[in-house]
Amino acid sequence: MTQSVIQIRQLSKTYASGFSALKQVDLDIKRGEIFALLGPNGAGKTTLISIVCGIVNGTGGQVLVNDLDIVRDYRAARAHIGLVPQELSVSMFETVWDTVTFTRGLFGKAPNKAHLEKVLRDLSLWDKRNSKIMALSGGMKRRVLIAKALAHEPAILFLDEPTAGVDVELRRDMWALIRQLRESGTTIILTTHYIEEAEEMADRIGVINKGQIILVEEKETLMKKLGKKQLQLQLQTPLTEIPSALANYSLELTKEGQELVFTFDAGAEADIAALLRRLDELQIHYRDLQTHQSSLEDIFVSLVGDAQ
Repeated sequence: MTQSVIQIRQLSKTYASGFSALKQVDLDIKRGEIFALLGPNGAGKTTLISIVCGIVNGTGGQVLVNDLDIVRDYRAARAHIGLVPQELSVSMFETVWDTVTFTRGLFGKAPNKAHLEKVLRDLSLWDKRNSKIMALSGGMKRRVLIAKALAHEPAILFLDEPTAGVDVELRRDMWALIRQLRESGTTIILTTHYIEEAEEMADRIGVINKGQIILVEEKETLMKKLGKKQLQLQLQTPLTEIPSALANYSLELTKEGQELVFTFDAGAEADIAALLRRLDELQIHYRDLQTHQSSLEDIFVSLVGDAQ
């Protein structure tokens, strides 16, 4: 069995209207990782997930799930996957227990009350097991979707915008649950608008824009490689222009000459010491300084901007 739990090769999707939602996407998801797929609205995130989960057919290419072809071996491949969709997709008149029991049966799994009880307890739903879904809060309904996806013990869990529209407290609870699932061996793929979600959760990050994967990188590597740092110096005396003696540094004057901003690559801290020595030699004095590192959001915005 390969290290990649999902292999996507040359995957394309063109709709009847002529709109090309995916363009020859290649992607490997590693077994046991949390992979975050980031992209603006309409980038192709949900289309990609829908094809891998067998809900939508691709126009070209191939998807293997645990070495099973998602088209040729549909039922066997789909049994490895749990999907938590963006939209509520449950019968409002069923109880929580009936919903998860029915879903498990759909995948041909023998009844296992102990497993379903554990899933509901992990999701703080056990006390609501006999409640009708229509009586639950929005956050509880979202948890029921996750319980449904886990009912048949899938090795892979897709979460399409898992915390969209939920409050901060529930979002933190869900993050804790996702980590717990990963520790138990489940591979997690999540799409998200919330950059902080990817920054908090992911081992690797993929960025999709206009149907194309423009980057796949380990999160830490991405932050180091693309994360710019800034040193902000509040000057004692404003400058009208940057002296030519400092032309070798990436500097800009802001706040009407009262602040000097030095932008440098992460890992190039030695340049700061050289700059501060040079400022001292030029009798340019500062009363305060602070550093700021790019967030993943800054990196994402610059990547998508470059790909326009």
